[in-house]
This record gives sequence, structure tokens and C-alpha cells, in this order.
Amino acid sequence: MVLTYLWVALGGALGSMARFWMGGWIAGLIKPDFAGPTFPWGTLVINILGSLVIGLVAGLTLTPARVAWHPDVRIFLMVGICGGFTTFSAFSLQTLELIQAGDSGAAAGYVIGSVALCVAATWAGAMLVRL
Repeated sequence: MVLTYLWVALGGALGSMARFWMGGWIAGLIKPDFAGPTFPWGTLVINILGSLVIGLVAGLTLTPARVAWHPDVRIFLMVGICGGFTTFSAFSLQTLELIQAGDSGAAAGYVIGSVALCVAATWAGAMLVRL
């Protein structure tokens, strides 16, 4: 069990470093006037890539008929790397699982609730520090 936590920590560190590097790299590529100077292109691309990676790993490994990877490899990639790179990937996977389970109402509620409540919570946190 301790080794599993170490894999998560290592993956998280690598994912976070990749996010930091990629965010700066993308910011250097995008012209400032394209969609406005403050549009978070780096974050958008990172969220899309992280969602793609977690979807690929899940699709390859999370059913018995797929590739049989050791659970620590999946955890390293999905929780560690993707979690450090972007937690949006986990949100995307959980939404897809709800849709695939035929629970589109819950999926829609999860998407709307997550976006609205997380933006509201971010705003609340920013306001709290101004008190």
C-alpha cells in the first residue's frame, strides 16, 4: 500500500511539472490578441490532453477484456500523472461513466453543478481573502 502512495506522489509531481511547463510553452505560442489577452489557452489545452490520456488509459485497462496492467500502473497514470496534470480529466471520466451507465440526467447535473459550483467556490475564495 505504501508503494502505491509513492507511485501516486511520483506521478503527481511529474504531472504538475508537465502542467507548469506546458502552460508556459503554450502561452509563448499563442498570439495575445487571439481570443483576448487573458484567455487561458494553456489550461484549456492541458485539460483536453489530460482528459484524452485518462480516457485512453481507462479504455485500455479498466475492463477485463482489455490490457491487463498492474493496478499501480493505472494509479500512477490516472491518479498521479493525470491528477497532477489536471483534475479535469477525472471529472471528464466520471461524466462519461455516468453517460455510459445510461444516467444522462445525473451526468448533466454533474457537469452543470461542477462548473457552476466550482466557479462560484473559486469566486467565494477570492472574495474571502479580500475581507
